[in-house]
Amino acid sequence: MALQLHNSLTGQKEVFKPINPDRVTMYLCGPTVYNYAHIGNARPAVVFDVLNRLLRVHYPNVVFARNITDIDDKINNSAIETGRTIKDISTEYAIAYNEDLKALGVLMPDIEPYATDHVEEMIQMIESLIEKGHAYEADGHVLFQVETYDHYGELSKRSLDDMLAGARVEVATYKRHPGDFVLWKPSDETLPGWESPWGRGRPGWHIECSAMAAKHLAKTIDIHCGGKDLIFPHHENEVAQSCCANDTRNFANYWVHNGFITMSDQKMSKSLGNIQLIREVLAEVTGEVARWVLLSAHYRQSVNWSAETVEQAEKTIDRIYNTLRDVQDIPTTAHAMIDPEILAALDDDLNTPKAFARINQMAKTLANTASMEKKQQLKSDLLKSCSILGVLQSDPEAWFAQKQDVDQDIKDTVEQLIAERKQARSEKNWVRSDEIRDALDAMGVVLEDSAEGTRWSLK
Repeated sequence: MALQLHNSLTGQKEVFKPINPDRVTMYLCGPTVYNYAHIGNARPAVVFDVLNRLLRVHYPNVVFARNITDIDDKINNSAIETGRTIKDISTEYAIAYNEDLKALGVLMPDIEPYATDHVEEMIQMIESLIEKGHAYEADGHVLFQVETYDHYGELSKRSLDDMLAGARVEVATYKRHPGDFVLWKPSDETLPGWESPWGRGRPGWHIECSAMAAKHLAKTIDIHCGGKDLIFPHHENEVAQSCCANDTRNFANYWVHNGFITMSDQKMSKSLGNIQLIREVLAEVTGEVARWVLLSAHYRQSVNWSAETVEQAEKTIDRIYNTLRDVQDIPTTAHAMIDPEILAALDDDLNTPKAFARINQMAKTLANTASMEKKQQLKSDLLKSCSILGVLQSDPEAWFAQKQDVDQDIKDTVEQLIAERKQARSEKNWVRSDEIRDALDAMGVVLEDSAEGTRWSLK
């Protein structure tokens, strides 16, 4: 089955046909680094990490760029509020973002361009837009004139009038049309600025991604990703300025957008006060559990983050790692294969729920297989298949050890009680054995007796 993706541009699921199969290009809008990233920011990073991994199964060379927006008024406002420099703020939170994503199992992109390193390319693109009649200078600003681009609104599927009615558009006297958007704006002495033909100033948000994608990928790229909240105005504006500056019909041939996160069935929002930082989530659950939850729903649908979904993900992962721990002495084979059903599910517009269902099925088969030869192949295929999803790649013992990372006194108590229970069982003192099990249960300890001995974990 060929890879198919739902293309927001056409509103349909389409077979993916790269411009150049020997150099597949993909761009993801990265964070604006003025604070720690929240779990909503993590979803596109995790989802499109899976797409990145999947593309590399099919193609010999994938170039994936995920930018860092370090020119933005939110960063400027944070600097004013805290008294820190803009560079210090953006550097700290860019590093923190990558640390958070690493904990979620997200691979680093091939290219991580910073906006501040590409101001010259942005200026050149703006100059081109002015020269071609698509942009104009007014009152120290340079604006894109939306009425000069016939396809404006094609991505978001709304007419220009509809978009203006439904959007918060800054109406300024220097705009020729209320929908014209800023490419360059002036900076006073309190704000970061670069010299330009229009005076000292800084670029608008939209032009940043267009310039970075064109420099590192191509004038027309294969795939552009992001959250569906970016379709308008950010991605719509990227399309307009990129196509007009580069004289292309498309900026990206495939636009792939993920849905939102709901927190206990409520949309995550600042007004509801239910936004959780990635760091806050990782203080409560492991990165692999968080990743599993984020992939548990189809990427185009909303995913519900709740105590129940987290608990279910943790139980599922525990069960599969238990199976892998039982076969940890069986080496993997060099002839491991990606399971065809998992590959087919992911090729069908990243159907991660279906892929997870197959993983569970494979793990159960592995647990119930008697043949050592079959166990070896099943284990090898399971691990290789899971690598595309970025899950179940830890050592099983290490996985359970981190879950048992509790106070040493508690560890010592648990181990002592387990030893006493073992002694009681050897003496056939079943009453005492049951008493100890009940005491451990009251402590939140789960025992698992196996041929290799007794294992324990916390509820």
